[in-house]
Amino acid sequence: MKEGVRPPLPPFSYEDALVKVRRAEDAWNGKSPEAIALAYSLDSIWRNRNQFLKGRAEIIEFLTNKWLKELDYRLIKEMWAFGADKIAVRFAYEWHDDRGCWYRSYGNENWEFDELGLMKTRYASINDMPISESDRKFCWEGSARPADYPGLTALGC
Repeated sequence: MKEGVRPPLPPFSYEDALVKVRRAEDAWNGKSPEAIALAYSLDSIWRNRNQFLKGRAEIIEFLTNKWLKELDYRLIKEMWAFGADKIAVRFAYEWHDDRGCWYRSYGNENWEFDELGLMKTRYASINDMPISESDRKFCWEGSARPADYPGLTALGC
């Protein structure tokens, strides 16, 4: 396989889109900015909340800073819709800050992929909701969500 190719490749089937979503979830739960950045094109464009990023170096810096603030991060993504080279997801993640205050962040992402299967655009809208630690729903061990752990719909998120 050619270096820099990230299957499945567009045009996506339903199954391909599900694979892309789960791989993204697993990667983000692994919290390795350098590894995650490899799924994005060299000139990838992002809007994340009110921040605008371009390229892998800015993505790596953003994710590094994100996980310095968002501790014990746990994410679940769910596919909402897909097209030939686009996928829309909804997601939620839980985290706490350095004071021990817990949050559940809810959002939507729109993704567009190039012919190599790399994400060339990512637009994310996210809202944070304070929760008590006892209200947490994302409590698995390790980085990746186990295959039998419920998704967002089953958890009522």
